[in-house]
Amino acid sequence: MSNTTLAKNSSPRRTLMTLAVVLCSSWGAGFTERNANAQETLSMNQVQATTTNSALSETLTVRQQAIVPIAAFAAAGDIGSLNTALNQGLDGGLTLNDAKEILVQLYAYAGFPRSLNALGELMKVVEARRQRGVHDATGSEPSAPIPKGDALLAAGTANQTKLSGAPVKGPLFDFAPAIDEYLKSHLFGDIFERNNLDWQSRELATVGMLSSIPGAESQLQAHMRISMNVGLTAGQLRKVTEVLAERVSADNARRAREALDRQLATSAGTK
Repeated sequence: MSNTTLAKNSSPRRTLMTLAVVLCSSWGAGFTERNANAQETLSMNQVQATTTNSALSETLTVRQQAIVPIAAFAAAGDIGSLNTALNQGLDGGLTLNDAKEILVQLYAYAGFPRSLNALGELMKVVEARRQRGVHDATGSEPSAPIPKGDALLAAGTANQTKLSGAPVKGPLFDFAPAIDEYLKSHLFGDIFERNNLDWQSRELATVGMLSSIPGAESQLQAHMRISMNVGLTAGQLRKVTEVLAERVSADNARRAREALDRQLATSAGTK
């Protein structure tokens, strides 16, 4: 075989090999570009998800916001403003049982008279809404029976410890053991064992209630801490102070804001 023949026979093979290399290089470059684009899209999605989650952690839902003025006006005994707040809350996603739970819980912070008056106003609101053709969702009842006797005290003690982040003790409770038992059994037992209202909602209600009570600043600060223990962020609690300023009063907002600032300073000092 001559050199000319060999050259003729090898040229097509070289051409095919060259074409294959070019195609592979081109495909590889395309794959690299597509992969880079996919990675860029994934990174952007991750950033967006992180930003979204961060934004959510700094705000409150319409339903959560509605809890705050209901609790604040009920604790203050401002029935006229409570009427408006209840209507707004029911329009904003609260069920009838949500509203009832908030106003029953009120007795532990503002006494039975204001709790009873607030529940009476809720009855009037519901009836007026029915006459207008508004049928509000009933909501759920507690899914488990509330313990009794020693079991209730044990459950309440466990709930109090979990909410506070540590067992609650002190000279005051040694001096007046009855109040310690009532707190554990009635508030953290009877009320917080009712699981048809989540603990975050209960703490939002408590902060709203205490913001209406001058002289309860230390309890308000304690419940800022408890609110964060149950998953509410400092940003969300800032939003609570804004809701109070916009929908309740400057005094309520100031008390809540100062309590939050004190708690954040205390938390920073212990780190």
